[in-house]
Amino acid sequence: MPAQASGAKKWLGMGVRYGLPVVLTVLLVVYMFKKVNFSEMWDLIKHGVDYWWILLAMGISVFSHIFRAARWRLQLTALGIKPPFMALCCSIFGCYALNLVFLRLGEVWRCTYVASSEKASFTSVLGSMIGDRLADTLMVLLLLVLCLVVAAPALEAFLTKYPVGRDLVALVSEWWFWTVIVGGVLLCWILLRAFRHTKIVMKLKEMALNMWEGFSVVARMKGRWKFLGLTLCIWGCYYFQLYVAFYAFDFTRALCTGEGMAWGLTPCLVAFVLSSISMAIPSNGGLGPWNLAIMFGLAIYGVSDAQGTAFSMLQWSGQTVMLIILGIYTMAYISLRKKGGVSQKELAEATVTDAEQL
Repeated sequence: MPAQASGAKKWLGMGVRYGLPVVLTVLLVVYMFKKVNFSEMWDLIKHGVDYWWILLAMGISVFSHIFRAARWRLQLTALGIKPPFMALCCSIFGCYALNLVFLRLGEVWRCTYVASSEKASFTSVLGSMIGDRLADTLMVLLLLVLCLVVAAPALEAFLTKYPVGRDLVALVSEWWFWTVIVGGVLLCWILLRAFRHTKIVMKLKEMALNMWEGFSVVARMKGRWKFLGLTLCIWGCYYFQLYVAFYAFDFTRALCTGEGMAWGLTPCLVAFVLSSISMAIPSNGGLGPWNLAIMFGLAIYGVSDAQGTAFSMLQWSGQTVMLIILGIYTMAYISLRKKGGVSQKELAEATVTDAEQL
């Protein structure tokens, strides 16, 4: 009976972890399409697109993954882990492809793949991945500050019309908001301190130390400036794959040629920053939150909901197709390589085990 209860609890946890994002994705997509004229949106996709720009954006996205693999290699090398560069590229390709189906499982998979094939510590590899993600978080914050500076007039005009954003700013400005956050952090610290000798807390401490080793290597490794340069390359690719897609539609191309639009760089920056922030919302492949964020960013500059939906859906679809292609390539690469006797079946089992432990 206890074994059955444990199994039921495990399946319930997995159902919530991977089922909730699917439900959220569906709800947001339904909400998005209820806001637009579907026939108008479909007509724009069929007759109002220069698909060469979408293909160019897809090509640029591949380089962002390659640069990410190169940046991750710097961290892993500092930890004494030296997988082949193509294996790292495929770990990134597979990570994003898997996230289309199982949210956040891709990150566990890429760490499991590298740790298993190179006989390395999973938690150390995981720590390096966390450092990778924290660097991205810092970039989003810096880009947000830049966006608030260069696009202040447009944002202010939009918030005057739609005061929801002002309510959020007012919430962050409240003293009790930060009191709750600080109080929550202190409560967690007190509980961990009080139960520090329990098995679960000791295991968490061990995992945290291994993760810290993987993360802190960024501060002391030799290639710190290369790490910074590759970070700029990654986010430059992200930005310009969206920017070139602006030329695919007449209404977004007009933002690149309109007076006072700075060749479309500022409108693209607004949409880019909002879409980057939206990726924190759990959904499969960003579908739903990402599209709504793009629509919101374009609406600031007068693009209609139907036009914004057409643009966001086509750009998202192009990137998704590319991820599927890269995912298929990754499967073929792993099947042919099988270094250390790690098959795709064994890798899948190890990934599920690591995910359950996390």
